[in-house]
Amino acid sequence: MPSRKKARIAMTSITYAMKAKELLRSLGYSCEVERMPKGLGSGCGYSIIIYTDSDVITALLEKRGIPHKGVYPA
Repeated sequence: MPSRKKARIAMTSITYAMKAKELLRSLGYSCEVERMPKGLGSGCGYSIIIYTDSDVITALLEKRGIPHKGVYPA
């Protein structure tokens, strides 16, 4: 069984975090919305935790017009 990559994508708002979660789940990706740890990133304070290649996910978000602030290890 292949290992699952885990990453945190900082979002620009809780609204976009929820939209990202809805989009990704509709496409069959597992993800969760979580608060950003203190001192990590900037922005609204929310992120999505993903379990696949972050380049694939950020490309999907950009294609659908869902802004994000950065990718961090989770």
